[in-house]
Formats: sequence, structure tokens, C-alpha cells
Amino acid sequence: MSTSDDQRAALDLLDAHLEDLWRAAVELGRGNRAVVPGAPPQPVAAAVAGEGAAAELLRWAYGELARVPRSPAHAFALSVGTTLRELRRRRSPWNAAALRLLDDPYVFLATGPRRHGDWAEDVLALMHREVEDPRGWLRIDGDRANGARAVVPAYPFAPPPAAGFRDRLHELERGAAVTALAVMAEEWRDDRPVRDRPERDALLADARVLLDRYGPDARFWTNALDAAADPGRDFVRAGLQGTRAHRFTTGEYLNGIDLFEELGLISVSDDEVGVFWSFGAY
Repeated sequence: MSTSDDQRAALDLLDAHLEDLWRAAVELGRGNRAVVPGAPPQPVAAAVAGEGAAAELLRWAYGELARVPRSPAHAFALSVGTTLRELRRRRSPWNAAALRLLDDPYVFLATGPRRHGDWAEDVLALMHREVEDPRGWLRIDGDRANGARAVVPAYPFAPPPAAGFRDRLHELERGAAVTALAVMAEEWRDDRPVRDRPERDALLADARVLLDRYGPDARFWTNALDAAADPGRDFVRAGLQGTRAHRFTTGEYLNGIDLFEELGLISVSDDEVGVFWSFGAY
């Protein structure tokens, strides 16, 4: 999608507004108090004018938002959530692939700029939510507004300093990285492993789309212990259950949740770093 600076800014603002609105709607649906955001930000007139795909998407999203029912609470949350997801899906093919692959499990997905010689510093910036996606594309981060971050700022991460990353990571071949990402479509107690699903090939294709973003010269690392001896490991064949990994998550018991399992994948190019992480929480 060709997008002007005004259109990108308008899409970013609308996305943030819809996310705030959705979070408030979810809390209301749970019977909790919540501050519901007011009117959405109005875009620059030029951003919604014309015949381009970005302008059309803005007009569609503002129209959908105007029709969202504010009650009952469950309908409010469902309508806002559906509009937000569709806005993100339509914004780019990369977003669409990410949502197909990783929208349901408990995962973290984010890309940030490469600003340091030691890319671990850039990964830390992502884990601490200090940078945004350079292209304005999708981030999946259900803990961004989690109150647990008052105790553990990078929650659910409690990463080591940059100097400690290499002791907990092992480099992967590109094909193995694709399988590591695809297997994150599973839950940790899933009785439907990706290897047995009829959509297995489609999930692997979506994982390739996500990693292709970082270019042909990108390198990949994982915290999976078995990758130390097997950089070509087929994670889909092995399945998510039983994966052993170096810990990057907190051991704190917060909000009634323990984090027991994890699998991470880091993608590094000259311009960007990507972080993909799956969590087992109970």
C-alpha cells in the first residue's frame, strides 16, 4: 500500500485510538471500571482524499468506528476488536500474515530499527517498548499496558544485559528459523500441533513472509537449547511442547500468572531487528 506521511500518521493515530478503545471495552465487559476514549483523532483532510488504497482504508475505518455500538459491553468490545483487526490486516500483507499465524496464541511480535553495532541493544529496546516499528507495521503485544510492568518493566521479559545475550542464544539456519516461527502458532498445551494441521504449508508460508521482511542477508538466533547442536532444527516436526530454552522471561508470579515455558526467535538485518516470542503461562 502506497502511503503518504499524512496517511501513515493518520493510520497510526487511528490504530492507537482503536486499541485504547478496545482495551476499555474489554474492561467494561469484565465488569470493571474503565475510561473510554472520546472522539477519534481527525485526520488531515488530504489523508482521506483521493483514490489511493490508504485513503480508502481510512474512510472505511472511520465509517466502521462511527457504527460501533457502545452497548451492551460485549458487543462494544467485539465490534471494536473486529474493526481494529481488520484495519491492521488491510494495512499490509505482512500484517495479514502475522495475524493469520500468531493472532491467537500468547506471543510477542515486534520489529524495531537497528541502531547499534551490538544488535542485542536493539532487541532490549524492543523488549522494553522503547521503539516503534520503522514501517508502522503490526506489533503483537498483549502486555504493553499490563500493570505487571510496574514491577517488571519489560514484562513478560526479564532479559539479561546485552553482554549476556550470546550465552543464551544459538544461531539458526534460515529454514530452521522459518519452522521456529511457524511452530509459535501452537499453544504450549496444544493437541493440534502444526505438523498435523491441514494448513501446515500455509502457516510455513506466512512465517516465510514475516522473515522475508528482513532481507536475504538476515541472520537468526533462538534461545532453544537444542539449536546449539542443530542449527537446522525442524521445530515444526518436533513441536512446541517439550522445547527447552534459555530463560528470557521473568520468574515473578504476577497477576496470578506464572511463565513456565518460552521459545524465542530474533531476526537481525543491517536496518532492522525482529523479536518473535512464544510464552507458556498458567
